Amino acid sequence: MSEILVECRALRRSFGSVQALRGVDLKLEPGKIVGLLGPNGSGKTTLIKILNGLLQPSSGEVRIDGRAPGVDTKELVSYLPDREYFPDWMRVSDALDFFQDFYADFDRARAEEMCRALELEQGRSIKTLSKGMREKLQLLLVMSRQARLYLLDEPIAGVDPAARDYILHTILTNYNPQGTVLISTHLISDVEQVLDEAVFLREGEVVLHEAVDSIRERTGQSVDSLFREMFRTGGREGGERNDR
Repeated sequence: MSEILVECRALRRSFGSVQALRGVDLKLEPGKIVGLLGPNGSGKTTLIKILNGLLQPSSGEVRIDGRAPGVDTKELVSYLPDREYFPDWMRVSDALDFFQDFYADFDRARAEEMCRALELEQGRSIKTLSKGMREKLQLLLVMSRQARLYLLDEPIAGVDPAARDYILHTILTNYNPQGTVLISTHLISDVEQVLDEAVFLREGEVVLHEAVDSIRERTGQSVDSLFREMFRTGGREGGERNDR
């Protein structure tokens, strides 16, 4: 097992003439909850999709536990996209069956326990669930895997504050302690309480990667306050739905 779980070296990704990632160098150790923080268009979703093997870099290298993203890393990575993906015809139990069939590390008992805590009946049709409940379902499935790397793209966007608290509690108490959680978000004040490290991404470049406690001690500010100060002139903070 490598002491570095995720390593990106001179990572670049372009979409035509648009450079979404510009030479990203990044190392993440196991056992951390890391915030991937940046304004809209900073490249957060692109980076997460490359780590998940959904996109290929234009140049540079990526390694997850020493392996390039792809078929060999599927067993290591648990991915929560920023969009719903279960079809309406599915019931909650069908979604659990799907994960159980597809992922050998899926803990069905843990998933069912979280369903009971949410009062989410397994016979319920997904199309009858509220947006917040559908997002909680997707999250509990992702967090019920014993993965090494959890990639969560905007897990608390579009849900009410009470739901955010539950989602953050679910992340904090259910991830594999030998793994790493990478949370992409622009809602920094909401997630700061659970973060060990913060990565600031601006225009496809890492401009800061530091332990959260170190940031507070060094600057006398919260991560959210420092982010607002550093990105104030950018004027592009907002949702991640159109982020490259």
